[in-house]
Amino acid sequence: MNLEESIDFFFKPESIALIGASPNPEKLSHTVLKSLLEMGFKGKIYPVNPGYREVEGLKCYSAPGEIEDRIDIAIFAVPAKAVLEILKGPVENIKGAIIVSSGFRETGAGGKKMEDELRALLIEKGIRAMGPNCLGIYDTISNVDTFFIEREKIERPVRNGVSVLTQSGSFAAMIMDELANEGAGVARVVSYGNKVDVDESDCLEFLAQDDATKAVALYIESVGNGRRFLEVASSCVKRKPVVALKVGKREPGARAASSHTGAISGMYEAYEAAFRKTGIIEVASYEELKDACKVLNRYSPVEGKRVLIITDGGGIGISIADSCEEAGLKVPELSEAAVRKLKERLPAFASVKNPIDLTGSVRDEHYIAALQEAPAEEYDLAIVSLLWGPPLLTEGVAEKIRDFAESCGKPILISSPGGKFSREMASAFTATGMPVFFTPESVVRAAAVLCGRKG
Repeated sequence: MNLEESIDFFFKPESIALIGASPNPEKLSHTVLKSLLEMGFKGKIYPVNPGYREVEGLKCYSAPGEIEDRIDIAIFAVPAKAVLEILKGPVENIKGAIIVSSGFRETGAGGKKMEDELRALLIEKGIRAMGPNCLGIYDTISNVDTFFIEREKIERPVRNGVSVLTQSGSFAAMIMDELANEGAGVARVVSYGNKVDVDESDCLEFLAQDDATKAVALYIESVGNGRRFLEVASSCVKRKPVVALKVGKREPGARAASSHTGAISGMYEAYEAAFRKTGIIEVASYEELKDACKVLNRYSPVEGKRVLIITDGGGIGISIADSCEEAGLKVPELSEAAVRKLKERLPAFASVKNPIDLTGSVRDEHYIAALQEAPAEEYDLAIVSLLWGPPLLTEGVAEKIRDFAESCGKPILISSPGGKFSREMASAFTATGMPVFFTPESVVRAAAVLCGRKG
């Protein structure tokens, strides 16, 4: 179904109707309304439920047809059969729908029949729709939050540049919560569930033109129209990086996907070929996709694959170097001229190879000196690993490294391995807007994404 070329109104709504609104805190609709209010949505909100005159201080309507305003998004938070009954009535003022209700195709033959009826009704009424069986939209640009999971349970990330597209609502909630807890943000997150209408191709087409989106992360169970996906993805990749995680690659996962959203996964090899053809960067796991989101919020991909490593712990430097080689990245030896300059600026105890080991006697200025003297033409990105044990190292090093990163024009990735104390100190970097990775493997996965390679 392609009733309208653009789905912009989902991301720039001026009015939202919540169908099934309730003051009962145990109802999903109550959480959705609370999410919208706490998000600070600036448009009009219209609760709809014949059982109430008012919900949360807002006038409540008995049916969407009673609302005189045009409804950009109608959120359906009612049982599956009720969704169909409401759509059979006067809904001419509804432009788009987010159907969070489950009970459709994912439940079997009976649910599939209802979903087929739902599709026919949407076409008849001229309504674009996300879902059913989805969370909908979390949007830091338009301040829309249709997720029915409370903020006390799932933390919301701040505004940043990566948008996430996913069939799975649980995946959307999980990555949002983890990104928020690691100091990273998002632009828009879309959970579209069973894809009765709007799918990843529709969303990619919008995000390709979206100035607020610097990069796109895709969680894919299945793609319906493969040819359209290839066209739209290729167009999007020309404008901004797209990273994808394909799940259901093997039989057990494919079975799970079918029972989850009714998805038919298809041959993994076809997806693998599609990613190569379009230029999508494929990652192999959830952790890799999360690392990609963190690094692409800050940096754009680079042309080469040479990595400079600077650390205050020799063992960590070796581990990062090994991980780089395994990921298809290169840790080149520094030129003799570079070694001479580094020896002039760094203390005698430092090892001026690649990795550069500043040892436990390091001071803040030693990291900056190493970055300044390593010739920019000899590497494409740098990994700076800081163990927080050295007594002369301070939190002030974060702003100094951030300032260098902004002036040098090359990605500087921060690795801060260790326990509770290291994570607390790493907040000094996240406060500057620099992503922090807590293991050698995760920082290398992020580096591999910037180099366009699977981590």
